[in-house]
Amino acid sequence: MKQRTLKQAFTLSGKGLHTGLHIDATVEPAPENTGYVFCRVDLEGCPTVEALAEHVIETQRGTVIAAKTNKAVRVSTIEHALAALYAAGIDNCYIKVNAPELPILDGSAIQWADKIDEVGYVEQDADKEYYVVKQRIKVTDPATGSSLIVLPDDEFSIDVMIEFNSPVLNNQFASLDDISKFKSEIAACRTFVFVREVMPLVQANLIKGGDLDNAIVIYDAPMQQEELDKIADLMGVPHKSVAELGYLNNKPLAFTNEPARHKLLDVMGDLALIGRPLKGRIVATRPGHTLNTQLSKKIRQELRYQNVQAPVYDPNREPLYDVNKIRTMLPHRFPMLMVDKILEMGENYVVGVKNVSGNEPFFQGHFPEEPVMPGVLQVEAMAQVGGLLVLSKVDEPERYSTYFMKIDNVKFRQKVVPGDTLVFHLSLITPIRRGIASMKGYAFVGERVVSEAEFMAQIIKNK
Repeated sequence: MKQRTLKQAFTLSGKGLHTGLHIDATVEPAPENTGYVFCRVDLEGCPTVEALAEHVIETQRGTVIAAKTNKAVRVSTIEHALAALYAAGIDNCYIKVNAPELPILDGSAIQWADKIDEVGYVEQDADKEYYVVKQRIKVTDPATGSSLIVLPDDEFSIDVMIEFNSPVLNNQFASLDDISKFKSEIAACRTFVFVREVMPLVQANLIKGGDLDNAIVIYDAPMQQEELDKIADLMGVPHKSVAELGYLNNKPLAFTNEPARHKLLDVMGDLALIGRPLKGRIVATRPGHTLNTQLSKKIRQELRYQNVQAPVYDPNREPLYDVNKIRTMLPHRFPMLMVDKILEMGENYVVGVKNVSGNEPFFQGHFPEEPVMPGVLQVEAMAQVGGLLVLSKVDEPERYSTYFMKIDNVKFRQKVVPGDTLVFHLSLITPIRRGIASMKGYAFVGERVVSEAEFMAQIIKNK
């Protein structure tokens, strides 16, 4: 799939939940590989901060990010907008805001989702990069019993379970198996707060813009009418007479399990801070912004250590090209044919495999007592895989050959020995022009990068 951005800009306006300010937020298209970038247009120079997990600085009643070099460049309550963008498959956009938070609107993501649908999206040239979950990941908070477990799956899905010591809101469950149903099943679900939590939040100088129209307010512990009136006065909302426990909202619940669905929405918004869509199943028990962003940070650390994931290699899967097909395209033969099969190929990338046998002729001299695959042959195999991508774009590929022109930034990270399976991922750095291709290549054994290189090659028709 290709990356997406918005077809045109849109603006949403409303008050901030915590500041009470009137806020305008404009979401604009952005170039490929930009990600989500917030711009504080109310500050001099319109400084920016990328919506990435390592920029999270607070998680009290919402997710707050700030620029590393200047903590004054901060934006809070970003999770609802990010959830809507993430669910719509938008990869790149600028979010320009004139305050330190986004408008709370009605406390849900529905207005964001509506606007995204209204303006539409356009596909970009770059391929969409996923974070593919290949093994179980777990983060926990022993103090609260909260946990997030991520399991391998072909698509994105979430199960959420919440539990509160409350006679009104006790245990609830919500699930999203198809991300295309986000707007109809999740987006309209509002944030919620217990009346007993309101006074501490007000005293902490938060929820200045909170009211009965932008949050579900849960009355679950008897209070004197005088105390309720005092809270209403502090928040600047009308007095409300309460005779029994329950929900105090002007608008009825969208779903009987609306609080659980909103927690699911929050998980999605916080996972957007990974910086790329995730393929996996999330099982969240009593989730919150702190634990959600902890998971995103954990995945971001892995991506920083290894900025490209190993391709998924299923030996039972039918290859795109087997060795017989490869022989019709490449001129190489024993002992220099170093690609066994091509697993997949896109417009700008290719994935290939080399099975390293103990019978490889180079092991006789490199080294007899400790066989190690020469790094130069790893680069050669990498280039052959890339050559298949280039040759697939010409008619009669058997009449062409590719030749190295330049090799840069070569790194060898781990030995390759007999029994290893090398999986190569090659991608074009720039479009092919005048028969010249520039590519970035990685070689993996399992999940680890063993070598990488950038190279330029020329396609020449054989005489």
